[in-house]
Amino acid sequence: MEETKQDNLTDLYPNGAFKELTDAGVFLGRKKGNTHPRMRPYILTTRNEIEIINLQKTTDDIEKAVAFVKEKVRNGGVVMVVGTQPQATEAVTAFAKELDLPYVNVRWLGGLITNFKVLSKRIEYYKKLKSELKSGALEKYTKKERLGFERELRRLDELLGGLENYNAVPEILLVIDPNPHMTGVREAKRLGIPVVSYVNTDIDPEIVDYPVVGNTKARKSINWFLSKITEAVNEGKIAAVAKAKEAVEATVAQAEVTK
Repeated sequence: MEETKQDNLTDLYPNGAFKELTDAGVFLGRKKGNTHPRMRPYILTTRNEIEIINLQKTTDDIEKAVAFVKEKVRNGGVVMVVGTQPQATEAVTAFAKELDLPYVNVRWLGGLITNFKVLSKRIEYYKKLKSELKSGALEKYTKKERLGFERELRRLDELLGGLENYNAVPEILLVIDPNPHMTGVREAKRLGIPVVSYVNTDIDPEIVDYPVVGNTKARKSINWFLSKITEAVNEGKIAAVAKAKEAVEATVAQAEVTK
């Protein structure tokens, strides 16, 4: 496997082509026997029974995903990110916190999107309990009751800790590998919410709207994908501010004309 990572790639990507992606290990797919038939166009070759991903297609697809995310954010769209695998949780948490986005890094709660009104009430209860514990408002209860609240808060921290700013149904669901998150993908599809996803070679790329094929099993590879989406979200936010400013200026100008 280590040989496949570096030494055997010079004939496939000469002169340092796609160096950023090869350094991150993006090109490594799953074992040939696990490849989904619809993934064939995304595979360049096979080495030691491991599929080697066509990085030109990955580059093309990340550009499409970035453009889509940027435009959605420019128009005020909310992005929710999901990644519960051990290799993804740390990167997903850092990504979401940096951009102030709702995220799921432990497990998807059924109805998180399709039953937003009910789940949002649970999130408000969690936020209230957290605030009361911090402010000392729970001191009026007995020690046994306080311990019960603390246990409840720890449980809710794990389930809802990434959803404190989940104030509206997202307009994009960003998923690190749909395989362990099919409930969330199905909920998004049911509501017509586009899914942007980092996918490996063992899944049907057509189940999501914007698939980007790469190595979903390696932290560096996931970090590469999220770094590109980070740029898209930040650029979208800047464009949204500029758009709002232009709208205000246009309103003021119109008011001056009608005086």
